[in-house]
Amino acid sequence: MRQQKGAASNLPDVADYDGYFFDLDGTVFLGDRLLPGVKETIALIREKRKKVLFLSNTTIRTRRQCLARLHELGLDARLDEIVTAAYVAAVYMRERSPEPTVLIVGEPAVAAELEEQDVPMTNRPEEATHVLVGMDMQFDYVKLHTAMKAIRGGAQLIAANPDPNCPIEGDVIPDTWSMVQAIGAASGTEPAAVVGKPSGYYAAKVLDLTGLPAERCLMIGDRLETDILFGSLNGLRTALVLTGISTERDADRSPVRPDYIWRTMERFVELVRA
Repeated sequence: MRQQKGAASNLPDVADYDGYFFDLDGTVFLGDRLLPGVKETIALIREKRKKVLFLSNTTIRTRRQCLARLHELGLDARLDEIVTAAYVAAVYMRERSPEPTVLIVGEPAVAAELEEQDVPMTNRPEEATHVLVGMDMQFDYVKLHTAMKAIRGGAQLIAANPDPNCPIEGDVIPDTWSMVQAIGAASGTEPAAVVGKPSGYYAAKVLDLTGLPAERCLMIGDRLETDILFGSLNGLRTALVLTGISTERDADRSPVRPDYIWRTMERFVELVRA
C-alpha cells in the first residue's frame, strides 16, 4: 500500500499534524459496522492531544444524530467536533442570503438544521427564494415538479453536496447530486452554490472551528472527488482510505492525488506506533 512519509517525500510523518479530519460513511463506519483501525486511530490522536473533527457530507442525519451514532459505535466524540453538509448548508442560508425562504428537497435532517439556524421554510414554490437539495429517499415526480416551479419562478438552486452516490454495506445508493441533476435538467439551470465538501465555504467553517492553519491538518476520507479534492483545493494534506467508494486504481487514474493511501485505518496505527 502506498505510503509517503517524512524526509523521503517532504511530507510530515502522519503523527505530526495538529488536526485530523475524518469523513464518516466509508471512512469511520460502513452501515452499522465500525471500520478496522478507526477506534485505535482516534484514541491515539486524542492521547497526543491533537484536534479531531468528523466531516461528513451527509444530509440524512443531523449533527446530533451523527454524534449518537458515533457513541453507539463506541467512539468518543463531542457535538462541536461534527460538521455535516446539512448543517453547513443551514449556516450558509443564514449567512449568505438576506431573508431566505427555503423549499427543501431532502430528508428531515435538512429541515431540522435549518430550524436550528432560524431559517424560514416553505412548501409553496411561489414563496421560495431558494431550493435546497439534499439526499432524498422519497424523491419523486411531484417533488421534481415543485422544485422546478420554484426555480422557474426565481428561486436559486442550492446543492447541499456534490455526492452522486453513497456507500452502504454491500451496496451503493444514489445521493444528493442525482436529485440536483434531475432538478437542474427540468428547470434549465445549474446550482448557484454547492455547499458541502469540497467547497471553500465548508473548509472555512471547519478551519474556523479548529483555529489551525490548513497545512497543519490532515483530511482522511474514502472519496477522491469530495474528501481528497476538499483537502487539495483548500491547502490540507490528504489520506485516501480504501474502505469506501474510491479504489487504488481510481487514485492511479485520477488527477486528484492523495498524499497517502491506506488500505484501512490500521495503517495509520502502524505508522504512528512504528
